[in-house]
Amino acid sequence: MASTSSSFTLTNFVLPVFSSRGRKKIASCNPMRKCHLPKIPISVPISSYSRLDSNGYRLASCLNASLVDPAEDKSSPNMDSLTKSPQHEVLSSTWNWRGYSIRYQYSGNSGPALVLVHGFGANSDHWRKNIPVLARSHRVYSIDLIGYGYSDKPNPREFGVNPFYTFETWANQINEFCIDVVKDEAFFICNSIGGVVGLQAAVMEPQICKGIVLLNISLRMLHIKKQPWYGRPVIRSFQNFLRNTALGKFFYKTVASPQAVKSILCQCYHDTTQVTDELVQKILLPGLEPGAADVFLEFICYSGGPLPEELLPQVKCPVLVAWGDKDPWEPIELGRAYGNFSSVEDFIVLPDVGHCPQDEAPHLVNSLVESFVARHASAKTRASLETV
Repeated sequence: MASTSSSFTLTNFVLPVFSSRGRKKIASCNPMRKCHLPKIPISVPISSYSRLDSNGYRLASCLNASLVDPAEDKSSPNMDSLTKSPQHEVLSSTWNWRGYSIRYQYSGNSGPALVLVHGFGANSDHWRKNIPVLARSHRVYSIDLIGYGYSDKPNPREFGVNPFYTFETWANQINEFCIDVVKDEAFFICNSIGGVVGLQAAVMEPQICKGIVLLNISLRMLHIKKQPWYGRPVIRSFQNFLRNTALGKFFYKTVASPQAVKSILCQCYHDTTQVTDELVQKILLPGLEPGAADVFLEFICYSGGPLPEELLPQVKCPVLVAWGDKDPWEPIELGRAYGNFSSVEDFIVLPDVGHCPQDEAPHLVNSLVESFVARHASAKTRASLETV
């Protein structure tokens, strides 16, 4: 049984979200729906959690049908042994992009190229359970978007009135990474806002992206286009207040603590046993670097740019959408509408999984990715795989 303790939460910071009218593809939320910032208890966190089973659900993989969940197979190697294996060693490096230092990780020396794109507040370590497994038959790259992880975090105020941390910036980064580092076409495997980045990159340079897997893509419910005209001034005023006063820095300081990070992750992970101390450190430590607070505040005040439903009709490559059905932040009831786009070949429900399937249920995601890539790999790539 989980222990309890007294605490207070930052639940008074509420952004108004209004319903969108006249949209055919994406279901609108209720009028005057409120989007709460994560609850952040300033107290001793829950001490224990009961493991929630996924009812034995598994996705079959034509490349690795024998893959099982390491948490359920006591004889399988743990993640440390996988990452240290000479055959599937995960290496870290830096790439100079337009004068900025970008951290990325990579593994594997044959097969199709995969570029893994993380979500808001995360980094390439969020794919640590996927990289060594997918590297068995792919060349895998996981990148820290500029402003996140251990990549540089230029101050957004240095760019004047023109926003720097946008989906166009990150899409350019991904495409140029494929040209400079991967040196090949690639499949984009994306989580949360990383999905919008992947779609934007595919629209801007369609010859680079061979296919996209979207894992719980961000619905962007705070986007200005999803608010009626009378709600937009309120949102802009709140954003300016949060970004330009001490309140924003206070809020970030409260968020950037082990207790708060663990609490937030326990909200978006359905199986909270996956919220380990290691995961908390992987997310927290880069957020303590200089400049991280400014990037955080800049992005949560970013309500422009593209929407997924605007990008999907423009994408030329195949798209697979997968969604954890227990995601409290991006409800699957709204996400199902993305399965109606012609570019989307399938919408896969991941049962009893939250917002970050790649980390919470890697056994499902890894199999799904392998199967998707195998279906869309070129004849030349398949031939090379057969000779390995």
